[in-house]
Amino acid sequence: MNDLEVVVAGGGNAALCAAITAREKGASVTLFESAPSNMRGGNTRHTRNLRASHIGPLETLEESYSEDEFWDDILKVTQGNTDEKLTHLMIKQSSSLMSWLKERDVHFQPALSGTLSLHRTNAFFLGGGKTLLNKLYSHAEKIGVKVRYDSEITSVSISNNRAHSIDVKTATDTTTYGIKHLIAASGGFQSNEEWMREAWGKKADNFLIRGTPYNRGTLLKALINAGAKTVGDPTQCHAVAIDARAPKYDGGIVSRLDSVSFGIVVNQEGHRFYDEGEDFWPKRYAIWGRLVAQQPGQIAYSIVDNKVKEQFMPSIFPPIEGSSLEDLAAKLKIDPSILKATVEQFNRAVQHGDYDSSKLDGKQTLGLSPDKTNWALTLDSPPFLAYPLKPGITFTYLGLKINERAEVLNTDDTPFDNVTAAGEIMAGNILGEGYCAGTGMTIGGVFGRIAGNVSP
Repeated sequence: MNDLEVVVAGGGNAALCAAITAREKGASVTLFESAPSNMRGGNTRHTRNLRASHIGPLETLEESYSEDEFWDDILKVTQGNTDEKLTHLMIKQSSSLMSWLKERDVHFQPALSGTLSLHRTNAFFLGGGKTLLNKLYSHAEKIGVKVRYDSEITSVSISNNRAHSIDVKTATDTTTYGIKHLIAASGGFQSNEEWMREAWGKKADNFLIRGTPYNRGTLLKALINAGAKTVGDPTQCHAVAIDARAPKYDGGIVSRLDSVSFGIVVNQEGHRFYDEGEDFWPKRYAIWGRLVAQQPGQIAYSIVDNKVKEQFMPSIFPPIEGSSLEDLAAKLKIDPSILKATVEQFNRAVQHGDYDSSKLDGKQTLGLSPDKTNWALTLDSPPFLAYPLKPGITFTYLGLKINERAEVLNTDDTPFDNVTAAGEIMAGNILGEGYCAGTGMTIGGVFGRIAGNVSP
Protein backbone atom coordinates (compact mmCIF):
# COMPACT_ATOMS: atom_id res chain seq x y z
CA MET A 1 0.00 0.00 0.00
CA ASN A 2 1.36 3.39 -1.01
CA ASP A 3 1.60 5.95 1.79
CA LEU A 4 0.78 9.64 1.36
CA GLU A 5 1.32 12.44 3.84
CA VAL A 6 -1.40 15.06 3.28
CA VAL A 7 -4.25 14.23 0.93
CA VAL A 8 -6.61 16.93 -0.35
CA ALA A 9 -9.91 15.80 -1.86
CA GLY A 10 -11.31 18.32 -4.34
CA GLY A 11 -10.08 20.74 -6.96
CA GLY A 12 -11.72 24.10 -6.31
CA ASN A 13 -10.90 27.19 -4.29
CA ALA A 14 -11.08 25.54 -0.85
CA ALA A 15 -9.01 22.53 -1.91
CA LEU A 16 -6.32 24.70 -3.48
CA CYS A 17 -6.10 27.09 -0.51
CA ALA A 18 -5.74 24.06 1.78
CA ALA A 19 -3.18 22.32 -0.43
CA ILE A 20 -1.06 25.46 -0.81
CA THR A 21 -1.16 26.18 2.94
CA ALA A 22 -0.13 22.63 3.83
CA ARG A 23 2.65 22.58 1.26
CA GLU A 24 3.99 25.97 2.36
CA LYS A 25 4.21 24.55 5.88
CA GLY A 26 6.46 21.81 4.55
CA ALA A 27 4.07 18.91 4.10
CA SER A 28 4.08 16.58 1.12
CA VAL A 29 0.68 17.18 -0.49
CA THR A 30 -1.31 15.20 -3.06
CA LEU A 31 -4.55 16.67 -4.43
CA PHE A 32 -7.14 14.34 -5.96
CA GLU A 33 -9.61 16.04 -8.32
CA SER A 34 -12.43 13.79 -9.56
CA ALA A 35 -12.91 15.83 -12.76
CA PRO A 36 -10.63 15.80 -15.80
CA SER A 37 -8.24 18.74 -16.09
CA ASN A 38 -10.44 20.64 -18.55
CA MET A 39 -13.38 20.51 -16.09
CA ARG A 40 -11.41 21.08 -12.90
CA GLY A 41 -12.42 23.37 -10.13
CA GLY A 42 -16.01 22.59 -9.23
CA ASN A 43 -18.13 25.70 -8.74
CA THR A 44 -15.06 27.91 -8.54
CA ARG A 45 -15.05 27.73 -12.35
CA HIS A 46 -18.08 29.99 -12.38
CA THR A 47 -17.47 32.28 -9.45
CA ARG A 48 -16.77 35.98 -9.73
CA ASN A 49 -16.05 37.38 -6.28
CA LEU A 50 -15.52 36.97 -2.56
CA ARG A 51 -16.97 38.94 0.35
CA ALA A 52 -14.56 40.53 2.85
CA SER A 53 -14.84 42.72 5.94
CA HIS A 54 -12.60 45.79 6.22
CA ILE A 55 -12.30 49.15 7.96
CA GLY A 56 -11.33 51.74 5.39
CA PRO A 57 -10.41 50.89 1.79
CA LEU A 58 -8.89 47.44 1.27
CA GLU A 59 -7.13 46.55 -1.98
CA THR A 60 -9.86 47.24 -4.57
CA LEU A 61 -12.69 47.55 -2.01
CA GLU A 62 -13.96 51.03 -1.19
CA GLU A 63 -15.09 52.68 2.07
CA SER A 64 -15.69 50.20 4.92
CA TYR A 65 -17.58 46.97 5.51
CA SER A 66 -17.33 46.20 9.21
CA GLU A 67 -17.36 42.80 10.85
CA ASP A 68 -20.62 43.75 12.54
CA GLU A 69 -22.25 44.63 9.21
CA PHE A 70 -21.05 41.37 7.64
CA TRP A 71 -22.45 39.49 10.64
CA ASP A 72 -25.78 41.31 10.34
CA ASP A 73 -25.99 40.36 6.66
CA ILE A 74 -25.32 36.69 7.47
CA LEU A 75 -27.81 36.77 10.32
CA LYS A 76 -30.47 38.27 8.07
CA VAL A 77 -30.16 35.78 5.20
CA THR A 78 -29.80 32.70 7.44
CA GLN A 79 -32.60 33.74 9.81
CA GLY A 80 -30.15 32.97 12.64
CA ASN A 81 -29.52 29.43 11.37
CA THR A 82 -25.72 29.66 11.59
CA ASP A 83 -22.88 28.64 13.90
CA GLU A 84 -21.99 31.94 15.56
CA LYS A 85 -18.39 31.06 16.49
CA LEU A 86 -17.51 29.72 13.04
CA THR A 87 -19.22 32.61 11.29
CA HIS A 88 -17.38 35.22 13.34
CA LEU A 89 -14.14 33.36 12.64
CA MET A 90 -14.84 33.46 8.90
CA ILE A 91 -15.70 37.16 9.02
CA LYS A 92 -12.60 38.07 11.03
CA GLN A 93 -10.25 36.17 8.72
CA SER A 94 -11.94 37.35 5.52
CA SER A 95 -10.06 40.67 5.74
CA SER A 96 -6.71 38.96 5.06
CA LEU A 97 -7.92 36.73 2.23
CA MET A 98 -7.41 39.21 -0.62
CA SER A 99 -3.78 39.91 0.26
CA TRP A 100 -3.11 36.18 0.69
CA LEU A 101 -4.47 35.49 -2.78
CA LYS A 102 -2.59 38.45 -4.30
CA GLU A 103 0.67 37.08 -2.90
CA ARG A 104 -0.06 33.96 -4.96
CA ASP A 105 -0.61 35.90 -8.17
CA VAL A 106 -4.43 36.26 -8.03
CA HIS A 107 -5.51 39.71 -9.22
CA PHE A 108 -8.66 41.73 -8.59
CA GLN A 109 -10.46 44.16 -10.85
CA PRO A 110 -11.38 47.73 -9.79
CA ALA A 111 -14.38 48.07 -7.50
CA LEU A 112 -17.79 48.01 -9.14
CA SER A 113 -18.77 51.44 -7.88
CA GLY A 114 -22.48 51.91 -7.53
CA THR A 115 -23.34 48.42 -8.74
CA LEU A 116 -25.77 46.67 -6.41
CA SER A 117 -23.85 47.99 -3.37
CA LEU A 118 -20.97 45.60 -4.08
CA HIS A 119 -18.17 48.16 -4.26
CA ARG A 120 -17.74 47.97 -0.46
CA THR A 121 -18.44 44.31 0.15
CA ASN A 122 -17.31 42.14 -2.76
CA ALA A 123 -13.94 41.86 -4.49
CA PHE A 124 -14.14 40.59 -8.07
CA PHE A 125 -11.45 38.32 -9.53
CA LEU A 126 -9.79 39.69 -12.64
CA GLY A 127 -10.69 37.16 -15.32
CA GLY A 128 -13.27 35.38 -13.15
CA GLY A 129 -13.20 31.97 -11.55
CA LYS A 130 -11.27 30.08 -14.23
CA THR A 131 -8.42 32.60 -14.09
CA LEU A 132 -8.39 32.31 -10.30
CA LEU A 133 -8.15 28.53 -10.66
CA ASN A 134 -5.35 28.76 -13.21
CA LYS A 135 -3.34 31.03 -10.91
CA LEU A 136 -3.80 28.83 -7.84
CA TYR A 137 -3.09 25.59 -9.73
CA SER A 138 0.03 27.15 -11.23
CA HIS A 139 1.24 28.26 -7.80
CA ALA A 140 0.39 24.92 -6.17
CA GLU A 141 2.26 22.91 -8.76
CA LYS A 142 5.21 25.34 -8.70
CA ILE A 143 5.70 24.77 -4.96
CA GLY A 144 5.38 20.99 -5.29
CA VAL A 145 1.73 20.03 -4.78
CA LYS A 146 1.06 16.82 -6.71
CA VAL A 147 -2.20 17.05 -8.67
CA ARG A 148 -4.07 13.95 -9.84
CA TYR A 149 -7.07 14.43 -12.18
CA ASP A 150 -9.85 11.92 -12.92
CA SER A 151 -9.25 10.59 -9.43
CA GLU A 152 -12.15 10.23 -7.00
CA ILE A 153 -11.79 9.24 -3.35
CA THR A 154 -14.56 6.69 -2.92
CA SER A 155 -14.00 5.45 0.64
CA VAL A 156 -12.09 6.23 3.83
CA SER A 157 -10.96 3.70 6.41
CA ILE A 158 -11.37 5.17 9.91
CA SER A 159 -10.76 3.49 13.25
CA ASN A 160 -9.93 4.78 16.71
CA ASN A 161 -10.98 8.27 15.59
CA ARG A 162 -8.32 8.36 12.89
CA ALA A 163 -8.34 8.04 9.09
CA HIS A 164 -5.82 5.42 8.01
CA SER A 165 -6.37 4.92 4.29
CA ILE A 166 -8.38 5.96 1.27
CA ASP A 167 -9.51 4.25 -1.93
CA VAL A 168 -9.01 6.31 -5.09
CA LYS A 169 -10.90 5.37 -8.24
CA THR A 170 -9.57 6.28 -11.69
CA ALA A 171 -10.73 5.33 -15.17
CA THR A 172 -8.63 2.17 -15.05
CA ASP A 173 -8.48 0.95 -11.46
CA THR A 174 -8.93 1.63 -7.74
CA THR A 175 -5.85 2.12 -5.54
CA THR A 176 -5.60 2.12 -1.75
CA TYR A 177 -3.29 4.69 -0.11
CA GLY A 178 -2.24 5.01 3.49
CA ILE A 179 -2.57 8.61 4.69
CA LYS A 180 -1.38 10.80 7.56
CA HIS A 181 -3.96 13.58 7.07
CA LEU A 182 -7.10 14.02 4.98
CA ILE A 183 -8.52 17.41 3.95
CA ALA A 184 -12.08 17.06 2.65
CA ALA A 185 -12.82 19.87 0.19
CA SER A 186 -14.78 18.01 -2.46
CA GLY A 187 -17.97 20.09 -2.56
CA GLY A 188 -21.62 19.15 -2.24
CA PHE A 189 -23.82 16.44 -3.76
CA GLN A 190 -25.90 18.51 -6.18
CA SER A 191 -24.86 16.39 -9.18
CA ASN A 192 -25.90 13.15 -7.48
CA GLU A 193 -29.38 12.74 -8.93
CA GLU A 194 -30.29 9.86 -6.62
CA TRP A 195 -29.31 11.77 -3.47
CA MET A 196 -31.09 14.93 -4.65
CA ARG A 197 -34.19 12.87 -5.34
CA GLU A 198 -34.03 11.43 -1.80
CA ALA A 199 -34.15 14.98 -0.45
CA TRP A 200 -36.55 16.64 -2.88
CA GLY A 201 -38.56 13.83 -4.45
CA LYS A 202 -39.51 14.06 -8.12
CA LYS A 203 -39.07 17.86 -8.05
CA ALA A 204 -35.32 17.27 -8.32
CA ASP A 205 -35.75 15.92 -11.84
CA ASN A 206 -36.45 19.47 -13.02
CA PHE A 207 -33.40 21.04 -11.35
CA LEU A 208 -30.53 22.41 -13.39
CA ILE A 209 -27.00 22.13 -11.97
CA ARG A 210 -24.98 25.32 -12.38
CA GLY A 211 -21.65 23.52 -11.94
CA THR A 212 -20.07 20.36 -13.29
CA PRO A 213 -21.39 16.77 -13.13
CA TYR A 214 -18.56 15.80 -10.75
CA ASN A 215 -19.97 17.12 -7.46
CA ARG A 216 -21.55 13.84 -6.46
CA GLY A 217 -20.89 13.91 -2.71
CA THR A 218 -19.00 10.61 -2.80
CA LEU A 219 -16.51 11.56 -0.08
CA LEU A 220 -19.19 13.30 1.97
CA LYS A 221 -21.23 10.08 2.04
CA ALA A 222 -18.14 8.01 2.80
CA LEU A 223 -17.28 10.17 5.81
CA ILE A 224 -20.88 10.15 7.05
CA ASN A 225 -20.86 6.35 6.80
CA ALA A 226 -17.58 6.34 8.74
CA GLY A 227 -19.15 8.23 11.64
CA ALA A 228 -18.75 11.91 10.80
CA LYS A 229 -21.36 14.26 12.25
CA THR A 230 -23.50 16.15 9.79
CA VAL A 231 -24.82 19.68 9.76
CA GLY A 232 -27.58 21.21 7.67
CA ASP A 233 -30.77 20.22 5.90
CA PRO A 234 -30.43 18.20 2.65
CA THR A 235 -33.09 20.40 1.03
CA GLN A 236 -31.25 23.63 1.86
CA CYS A 237 -28.88 24.80 -0.82
CA HIS A 238 -27.56 27.70 -2.83
CA ALA A 239 -30.37 27.66 -5.35
CA VAL A 240 -30.72 30.43 -7.90
CA ALA A 241 -33.52 31.05 -10.34
CA ILE A 242 -31.74 30.68 -13.66
CA ASP A 243 -32.88 30.79 -17.23
CA ALA A 244 -34.86 27.61 -17.81
CA ARG A 245 -33.22 27.25 -21.22
CA ALA A 246 -29.76 26.72 -19.69
CA PRO A 247 -28.06 23.30 -20.03
CA LYS A 248 -28.49 20.60 -17.37
CA TYR A 249 -24.87 21.03 -16.18
CA ASP A 250 -22.19 23.69 -16.14
CA GLY A 251 -24.28 26.66 -17.25
CA GLY A 252 -22.56 28.69 -14.58
CA ILE A 253 -22.93 32.34 -13.76
CA VAL A 254 -24.07 33.39 -17.23
CA SER A 255 -27.32 31.47 -16.89
CA ARG A 256 -28.37 33.56 -13.89
CA LEU A 257 -31.11 36.15 -14.34
CA ASP A 258 -30.98 39.61 -12.73
CA SER A 259 -34.42 40.78 -13.85
CA VAL A 260 -36.49 39.61 -10.86
CA SER A 261 -36.33 42.85 -8.85
CA PHE A 262 -37.48 44.95 -11.82
CA GLY A 263 -40.89 43.39 -12.45
CA ILE A 264 -43.02 40.54 -11.15
CA VAL A 265 -42.56 36.78 -10.99
CA VAL A 266 -45.50 34.46 -11.68
CA ASN A 267 -45.87 30.70 -11.71
CA GLN A 268 -47.33 28.57 -14.48
CA GLU A 269 -50.81 29.37 -13.16
CA GLY A 270 -50.20 33.11 -13.57
CA HIS A 271 -49.97 33.98 -9.85
CA ARG A 272 -47.26 35.84 -7.93
CA PHE A 273 -45.83 33.96 -4.94
CA TYR A 274 -43.10 36.07 -3.28
CA ASP A 275 -41.90 39.64 -2.72
CA GLU A 276 -39.67 40.47 -5.72
CA GLY A 277 -38.38 43.62 -4.02
CA GLU A 278 -37.50 42.19 -0.62
CA ASP A 279 -33.85 43.27 -0.70
CA PHE A 280 -30.94 43.82 -3.02
CA TRP A 281 -30.37 40.97 -5.44
CA PRO A 282 -26.92 39.98 -4.03
CA LYS A 283 -28.54 39.31 -0.66
CA ARG A 284 -31.66 37.50 -1.84
CA TYR A 285 -30.97 36.06 -5.29
CA ALA A 286 -30.09 32.64 -3.88
CA ILE A 287 -33.56 32.11 -2.35
CA TRP A 288 -35.33 32.15 -5.67
CA GLY A 289 -34.25 28.70 -6.78
CA ARG A 290 -35.94 27.17 -3.72
CA LEU A 291 -39.03 29.33 -4.28
CA VAL A 292 -39.37 28.24 -7.90
CA ALA A 293 -38.77 24.62 -6.87
CA GLN A 294 -41.98 24.79 -4.82
CA GLN A 295 -44.09 25.96 -7.79
CA PRO A 296 -46.06 23.68 -10.16
CA GLY A 297 -43.69 22.05 -12.61
CA GLN A 298 -40.74 23.85 -10.92
CA ILE A 299 -41.07 26.72 -13.40
CA ALA A 300 -41.82 30.43 -13.10
CA TYR A 301 -41.54 33.54 -15.25
CA SER A 302 -39.87 36.89 -14.57
CA ILE A 303 -41.98 39.50 -16.37
CA VAL A 304 -40.90 43.10 -17.05
CA ASP A 305 -42.01 45.78 -19.44
CA ASN A 306 -40.21 47.89 -21.97
CA LYS A 307 -39.34 50.79 -19.65
CA VAL A 308 -36.97 48.77 -17.42
CA LYS A 309 -35.39 46.36 -19.90
CA GLU A 310 -32.10 48.30 -19.95
CA GLN A 311 -31.72 48.34 -16.16
CA PHE A 312 -30.47 44.76 -15.66
CA MET A 313 -27.93 42.45 -17.20
CA PRO A 314 -29.53 40.66 -20.13
CA SER A 315 -29.84 36.89 -20.22
CA ILE A 316 -27.73 34.92 -22.65
CA PHE A 317 -31.06 33.86 -24.12
CA PRO A 318 -33.48 36.36 -25.72
CA PRO A 319 -36.63 37.23 -23.76
CA ILE A 320 -40.00 35.86 -24.76
CA GLU A 321 -41.77 38.95 -26.06
CA GLY A 322 -45.45 39.79 -26.24
CA SER A 323 -47.10 42.85 -27.79
CA SER A 324 -49.79 42.57 -25.11
CA LEU A 325 -50.24 40.64 -21.88
CA GLU A 326 -52.60 38.28 -23.68
CA ASP A 327 -50.02 37.69 -26.40
CA LEU A 328 -47.31 37.01 -23.81
CA ALA A 329 -49.56 34.67 -21.83
CA ALA A 330 -50.29 32.60 -24.93
CA LYS A 331 -46.57 32.17 -25.58
CA LEU A 332 -45.99 31.15 -21.95
CA LYS A 333 -48.99 28.77 -21.99
CA ILE A 334 -50.54 30.69 -19.09
CA ASP A 335 -54.28 31.46 -18.96
CA PRO A 336 -54.39 34.99 -20.48
CA SER A 337 -57.26 36.15 -18.26
CA ILE A 338 -55.39 35.14 -15.10
CA LEU A 339 -52.11 36.79 -16.11
CA LYS A 340 -53.91 39.97 -17.12
CA ALA A 341 -55.80 40.01 -13.81
CA THR A 342 -52.56 39.48 -11.85
CA VAL A 343 -50.85 42.39 -13.58
CA GLU A 344 -53.86 44.69 -13.30
CA GLN A 345 -54.21 43.93 -9.59
CA PHE A 346 -50.48 44.57 -9.15
CA ASN A 347 -50.65 47.87 -11.05
CA ARG A 348 -53.58 49.11 -8.93
CA ALA A 349 -51.62 48.32 -5.75
CA VAL A 350 -48.48 50.25 -6.74
CA GLN A 351 -48.03 53.25 -4.45
CA HIS A 352 -46.69 56.68 -5.35
CA GLY A 353 -43.06 57.39 -4.58
CA ASP A 354 -39.67 57.90 -6.12
CA TYR A 355 -38.17 54.91 -7.85
CA ASP A 356 -34.45 54.37 -7.24
CA SER A 357 -32.90 51.00 -8.05
CA SER A 358 -29.64 51.95 -6.26
CA LYS A 359 -31.22 51.76 -2.79
CA LEU A 360 -34.12 50.21 -0.89
CA ASP A 361 -36.51 52.89 -2.13
CA GLY A 362 -39.66 51.81 -0.25
CA LYS A 363 -41.68 52.18 -3.43
CA GLN A 364 -44.16 49.43 -2.72
CA THR A 365 -47.53 47.91 -3.34
CA LEU A 366 -50.32 47.92 -0.80
CA GLY A 367 -52.98 45.31 -0.21
CA LEU A 368 -51.43 42.44 -2.17
CA SER A 369 -50.40 39.05 -0.89
CA PRO A 370 -47.48 39.08 -1.22
CA ASP A 371 -46.74 42.81 -1.48
CA LYS A 372 -43.69 44.04 -3.36
CA THR A 373 -41.81 46.17 -0.84
CA ASN A 374 -39.30 48.01 -3.06
CA TRP A 375 -38.97 49.03 -6.70
CA ALA A 376 -42.67 48.52 -7.46
CA LEU A 377 -43.36 49.97 -10.91
CA THR A 378 -46.51 49.43 -12.93
CA LEU A 379 -46.23 47.04 -15.87
CA ASP A 380 -47.87 49.13 -18.57
CA SER A 381 -45.31 49.76 -21.31
CA PRO A 382 -45.40 47.11 -24.04
CA PRO A 383 -43.80 45.08 -25.35
CA PHE A 384 -43.84 42.82 -22.29
CA LEU A 385 -40.83 40.57 -21.77
CA ALA A 386 -40.62 37.24 -19.95
CA TYR A 387 -37.73 35.03 -18.89
CA PRO A 388 -38.50 31.43 -17.90
CA LEU A 389 -37.03 30.41 -14.54
CA LYS A 390 -35.95 27.03 -13.20
CA PRO A 391 -34.08 26.14 -10.00
CA GLY A 392 -30.35 26.32 -10.62
CA ILE A 393 -28.52 24.44 -7.87
CA THR A 394 -25.05 25.75 -7.06
CA PHE A 395 -24.22 23.68 -4.00
CA THR A 396 -25.95 21.80 -1.20
CA TYR A 397 -25.78 22.72 2.50
CA LEU A 398 -25.88 19.27 4.10
CA GLY A 399 -22.28 18.72 5.11
CA LEU A 400 -19.71 17.91 7.77
CA LYS A 401 -19.82 19.45 11.23
CA ILE A 402 -16.47 21.06 12.09
CA ASN A 403 -14.87 23.02 14.92
CA GLU A 404 -12.83 26.24 14.81
CA ARG A 405 -9.74 24.31 13.71
CA ALA A 406 -11.74 22.94 10.75
CA GLU A 407 -11.50 19.47 12.29
CA VAL A 408 -14.34 17.17 11.29
CA LEU A 409 -16.37 16.03 14.29
CA ASN A 410 -17.49 12.53 15.11
CA THR A 411 -21.09 11.87 16.07
CA ASP A 412 -20.05 12.22 19.73
CA ASP A 413 -18.73 15.74 18.98
CA THR A 414 -15.08 14.74 19.38
CA PRO A 415 -12.84 15.68 16.44
CA PHE A 416 -11.20 13.12 14.24
CA ASP A 417 -7.44 13.21 14.81
CA ASN A 418 -6.47 13.81 11.20
CA VAL A 419 -9.48 14.87 9.11
CA THR A 420 -10.23 18.52 8.35
CA ALA A 421 -12.72 20.06 5.92
CA ALA A 422 -13.22 23.25 3.93
CA GLY A 423 -15.54 24.76 1.35
CA GLU A 424 -18.95 23.58 0.27
CA ILE A 425 -18.63 20.28 2.14
CA MET A 426 -18.81 22.23 5.44
CA ALA A 427 -20.60 25.42 4.30
CA GLY A 428 -23.78 24.38 6.13
CA ASN A 429 -22.05 25.34 9.39
CA ILE A 430 -22.22 28.97 8.23
CA LEU A 431 -25.18 28.86 5.86
CA GLY A 432 -28.03 27.00 7.49
CA GLU A 433 -30.17 28.69 4.86
CA GLY A 434 -30.00 31.70 2.55
CA TYR A 435 -26.95 33.25 0.95
CA CYS A 436 -24.97 36.50 0.60
CA ALA A 437 -23.13 36.97 -2.70
CA GLY A 438 -19.45 36.02 -2.43
CA THR A 439 -19.75 34.16 0.88
CA GLY A 440 -19.05 30.74 -0.64
CA MET A 441 -15.61 31.82 -1.84
CA THR A 442 -14.90 33.40 1.52
CA ILE A 443 -15.83 30.19 3.34
CA GLY A 444 -13.59 28.21 0.99
CA GLY A 445 -10.62 30.56 1.31
CA VAL A 446 -10.80 31.05 5.07
CA PHE A 447 -11.45 27.45 6.06
CA GLY A 448 -9.17 26.14 3.31
CA ARG A 449 -6.27 27.93 5.00
CA ILE A 450 -7.35 26.66 8.42
CA ALA A 451 -7.86 23.08 7.21
CA GLY A 452 -4.45 23.14 5.53
CA ASN A 453 -2.69 24.25 8.71
CA VAL A 454 -1.24 20.79 9.38
CA SER A 455 2.24 19.92 10.51
CA PRO A 456 4.28 17.52 8.37
